[in-house]
Amino acid sequence: MSVHNDTIFALATPNGRSGVAVIRVSGPAALKSLEYFLSEEDRKAIKPRFAYLASLFSPLIDRNVSHETSGKMIDKGLVIYFKAPNSFTGEDVIEFQLHGSPAVISELSRHLSQIEGYRPAERGEFTRRGFENGRMDLTEAEAVADLIDAETTAQKDQALSQMSGTLKNLYEGWAAELTKSLAFLEADLDFPDEDLPEGVAAQVLPKIQALKAEIEAHLNDNRRGERLRDGINIAVIGAPNAGKSSLVNALAQRDVAITSDFAGTTRDVLDVHLNIAGYPVILSDTAGLKPELLSGDAKNAQDYIESEGIKRAIKVAQQADIKLLVFEAHQPADEATKALIDEHSLIIHNKSDLADTHEDKNALYISVSENKGLGQLLAALEDKIKGLIGTSSAPTLTRERHRHQLQECMDSLDRALGAELPELMAEDIRLAVRALGRITGRVDVEDLLDLIFNEFCIGK
Repeated sequence: MSVHNDTIFALATPNGRSGVAVIRVSGPAALKSLEYFLSEEDRKAIKPRFAYLASLFSPLIDRNVSHETSGKMIDKGLVIYFKAPNSFTGEDVIEFQLHGSPAVISELSRHLSQIEGYRPAERGEFTRRGFENGRMDLTEAEAVADLIDAETTAQKDQALSQMSGTLKNLYEGWAAELTKSLAFLEADLDFPDEDLPEGVAAQVLPKIQALKAEIEAHLNDNRRGERLRDGINIAVIGAPNAGKSSLVNALAQRDVAITSDFAGTTRDVLDVHLNIAGYPVILSDTAGLKPELLSGDAKNAQDYIESEGIKRAIKVAQQADIKLLVFEAHQPADEATKALIDEHSLIIHNKSDLADTHEDKNALYISVSENKGLGQLLAALEDKIKGLIGTSSAPTLTRERHRHQLQECMDSLDRALGAELPELMAEDIRLAVRALGRITGRVDVEDLLDLIFNEFCIGK
């Protein structure tokens, strides 16, 4: 049942010109909008979950006068009624699917704002009402925002999985197991004279240990869910004039970075968002690593600027999920770039057309200028990303708040396993259940709501 007395409305499609615009109305007085804009004949025809073609007219003060003779037509479009509680928000919902004209959108919105008890929706308010009315938990609500923002197939698939309740079912299952254990402990504490099995606490311990191991494995996921949601950071590192910016342009398939034959053209970090094999990637072009400036010993203003760019390049390399280390194939490998080689690196020898031999068996030889070897580089990069993300179909953490609450749960279970008294064990298990509940929104969620739903657009 709705906890709100007001009715909200918003444009649920992007603003501007489009073929179709959807204006959504939700709340206890949502049906009143039909009385304002539709003829009596059209109103009588409308049934829940059916789409009806109807003409919308400007509201009339005298409701006994027909719209056709006295009302000014706003537009003609589809009207759909979702009856509570079987709607996205759990309230009565009306959707007007009209032509995406700014004039139509503006006029209908203006009239809606004049209806008593109506007001424009706030950011995320439709989804928030769905949560408050029990239509979804917090993880599913977060997934709605992730799905709207998804730019790659992997992001879309992850959001849909979370929307379907994979995280909710996992966490609620754990909470249910802990609640059972807590119930046994509480019964033993509250009714010591009853005929209960001896050593209840000892029977509970193996279950807590098994559950703790499951949560620990879930946390130890290489942050693949967060990486998919936020983007995989790939840094392009190398000496000046190795062809880093040209490689970034080639991978982006557009000129995003300035290139020249002069060393030191790139002074700062340039981020480019890409879709590589369905995975979201943030590709960072960086300043060339000059050995003489790595110490930060600047002799003039230009040296100082380049030195600062190199510091930023090193920092980006240290924080990157994957490093593309670019060398010039016809030149001796520079030591500054070699020092960054590790298991997260792909070694790339650019300008391979100028090299007499390709001796490094662990490297990829490419020529950006002649468009050679880029296919092999993309394939190797895809394999690297898949190795980082993994292929597991298990539910994944997608936000730091999930990870924080799961760690709180783990800490409580650790204390429960080491508790000397059953009373202390019970209290720590209760805290573990609450930590899980804060993820799904079952307990102590009021302080989280504004933070979560402010991520949404107005019509969701």
